Amino acid sequence: MDVFLHDLNQACSTHQLTIDDNTSLRYLDYAIIEQQMSMMAASMFWLDTLHDCNLDQSLPLPFDRYRLSDKHRTGRGISVSFDFCEDLSHDFLSYSLSSDITVEQLALASYYAFLFKLTNGESDLCIGMNTNGRYKEELKSVIGMFVNAIPLRCQPDPQWSFHQLIGHVKEMITSSLEYSYFPLQRILAQHLNATKPAFLETSFEFQSYATKNGKNEVLIGDTTLVVAPISLKIGKDDIMSKCDFVLIIQHDLDSNQLSCTINASLDLFDRKTVNMIAQRFHSILQQLFNVTHVQMKKPVYEFSLILPDQKVLMKSMNNTQVLFPSLTCIHQKFAGQVIKYPQKIAVELDDQSLTYSELLYYIQILSLNLLNKQRVTVGEIVCQCVERSLSVVIGMMAIEMIGAVYCPLSPQDPALRLGELVKQTESRLVLVHYLTQAKFNHDIMSLDIDRVFTDTDVGCHIDIDRLSSVMIASKNIAYIIFTSGSTGIPKAVCS
Repeated sequence: MDVFLHDLNQACSTHQLTIDDNTSLRYLDYAIIEQQMSMMAASMFWLDTLHDCNLDQSLPLPFDRYRLSDKHRTGRGISVSFDFCEDLSHDFLSYSLSSDITVEQLALASYYAFLFKLTNGESDLCIGMNTNGRYKEELKSVIGMFVNAIPLRCQPDPQWSFHQLIGHVKEMITSSLEYSYFPLQRILAQHLNATKPAFLETSFEFQSYATKNGKNEVLIGDTTLVVAPISLKIGKDDIMSKCDFVLIIQHDLDSNQLSCTINASLDLFDRKTVNMIAQRFHSILQQLFNVTHVQMKKPVYEFSLILPDQKVLMKSMNNTQVLFPSLTCIHQKFAGQVIKYPQKIAVELDDQSLTYSELLYYIQILSLNLLNKQRVTVGEIVCQCVERSLSVVIGMMAIEMIGAVYCPLSPQDPALRLGELVKQTESRLVLVHYLTQAKFNHDIMSLDIDRVFTDTDVGCHIDIDRLSSVMIASKNIAYIIFTSGSTGIPKAVCS
């Protein structure tokens, strides 16, 4: 690179280029190389590798919304970074050294393990990665723009241990890089039925650099070129986002420390979601490398995305010997399901879904708001009037978790009828969202469920003691429902 920069500076300054017969470097456009090289082996490799792969199907990441088409792409994104602690970096790099696997390969295997959990056990994970295109010996002495994006397809078995996954990923990326000179457009041309290369929207990058000797600026003639940062800012908090989701692992060779950056599109993700994803990836890394090597033998599906504070809360909720000596309450049953199936889909509506652990998180946030800000007490009736949405389940379970009485109201009822039902229950609070808020006058206190989540910091502390201290008995009333009232005044039925 130094030779290239020297020659480039000389050409820009003097409009001449010194020819040195002793150098083996060549300046050549990749298009010429592509014409000269045989592509038969590479063509067969990619055709076989991507057989039956849905290249135009995006991975089922925990999106907050969906983009109708690329015409609606804004290019706005968010960047979240964290450093590996010293112990985690040491354990990660030590495992790489002792297992005869490169740091890049180990980082990619960790990413696949995380994606497997994040996508609720997706068994066909195809992502994109940019390569320098110089893996053939005859290309190493050629200077030019050879960057090529390639698909990296991993089909993990849930029963594989992480150690087995590493071996599979090592073999996969080694063979993929061997044929990375095959142009992306020719890979896509082999799959004419694919409408778009969706695998490029979920990408992986690995960067190693030396901070002490690194040059951030290069003088070419009268012009100073500055190395671009990982994330280009386009506002106070936003970055330029070309892809939907990119995970970048950086290795500082001088300090021998690792760090991670996640860039995600704001078209699809809320900021709090990206922060939560970053926390979950950090948690997965700690499970993989901050413990004994016994963890490496565990099946991949057994690793958990539940954060440590959430685990403590679920255990306290499920402590039936202390709080619930006899029968099990509704929210306890739910906590049991979270512990058993944290990454399974708990609730699904159209294109939206929440896993058990994600659902628990939102329930916790709303429960604490009801306890601390709304001062709801055990046995108090709380009505809910919400259109068909995931918020219906969140609101219902939050009410049950704090020992209040859940009373559903139909959004299809006229405002006058709803007011009468609230008056009959003597409820002082109604949970609503933006579509139903206008149905209640100012005499009735309402709480917008969605507003609670948007106003709550994603990194807020979950007060486990506050939630677990709520004393609920199996004899408490769980819910009240009204009859249709077709024969007179609607009557309330409780259980």
